[in-house]
Amino acid sequence: MTAVAQTAARTGRRVVPAPLTAVAMSGGLDSSVAALLLERQGTPVVGLSMLLWDRSQQVRHGRCCGSLDLGDARRVAEQLGLPHYTLRMDGEFRRHVVDPFVDGYVDGRTPSPCISCNTEIKFEAFWERARRLGAGRIATGHYARIRRGPGGRYELHRAVDESKDQSYFLFELNQEQLARALFPLGELTKTEVRELAREAGLAVAEKGESMEICFVDRGVREFIESERPDLPRRPAQVSASDGEELGAAAPYYRYTVGQRRGLGVAAGRRLYVLDVQPEDNRIVVGGRDELLAPGLVGRGLHWISGAADPAVEVDVRIRSRHPGVAATVEGRPAADGGSGACAVRFSEPQAGVAPGQAAVFYRGTEVLGGCWIERAL
Repeated sequence: MTAVAQTAARTGRRVVPAPLTAVAMSGGLDSSVAALLLERQGTPVVGLSMLLWDRSQQVRHGRCCGSLDLGDARRVAEQLGLPHYTLRMDGEFRRHVVDPFVDGYVDGRTPSPCISCNTEIKFEAFWERARRLGAGRIATGHYARIRRGPGGRYELHRAVDESKDQSYFLFELNQEQLARALFPLGELTKTEVRELAREAGLAVAEKGESMEICFVDRGVREFIESERPDLPRRPAQVSASDGEELGAAAPYYRYTVGQRRGLGVAAGRRLYVLDVQPEDNRIVVGGRDELLAPGLVGRGLHWISGAADPAVEVDVRIRSRHPGVAATVEGRPAADGGSGACAVRFSEPQAGVAPGQAAVFYRGTEVLGGCWIERAL
């Protein structure tokens, strides 16, 4: 007898069955425990894994799109008695994540592929596949929380476990996506999640986790060159901010704003990358004080609620591990879904405003929205 039928028999009331929930099972600890928790609640669950990048020759675990990890997902589904299917989504992944990642570095930016993967793949393309299979909701192993706010509005909040919080990477989600999403791990710590896996005897209970970009094997430079074999590989000229020529180093796409190590030049003082100029194959460097900016210009302004005032007081993070700073956001999302330009002014100057990264807006634990960094003010 199913959990729904048991509840109906016990209470004598008609119970409306919960919609089928598709769990995005990567073969890792977190998504496996997300499936475990939903199954224990009596939720109808199907496990779906995404084949995003061809790693058929890879013989190690730890990549969300690796063949060994997809095998782990299948084993966990078998342990839980869940149906499991693998979805081939490498075409969508290349189009929405890999190609923009390569283009970003070639254009002198520092892309954030995990945000694009969440926005375009896990909460859009994956949802469409799951919907066709009859699912009414999707669940992931993200460390974040969804709440209902005033008027029934959906809110995205940071996870209880601040050390594992992933809300920064979800800032582009909208009301429709939050309404059909579940984050079963949002109220748990990583330690609690692993203990649940151990108690259930899951095959992935002791599995570690990878913090690397899942589709990059060796290094970013090597990956860019393998994807763009015709890209000029001549050394970039390194210049100080006052115009002094400091020598030549690696190609410009090896560098990101704020980088200190591996500059390839000696200057007798600590230097940081201030600007990447692909059109001139040039890197501009300077002292840390020169990295400081009073704000940024953003594009793709997005509010999770759907709208916000022209000027909003927020705490902004300009990278995933940034502690945050009070700021004012001025601008409106584009009505036609276009660029949605904005200006973000910090309460105190911040270092390392890198074009291509995301600026994410918070109020307390709630994620209000964010934008993509175009340049420092």
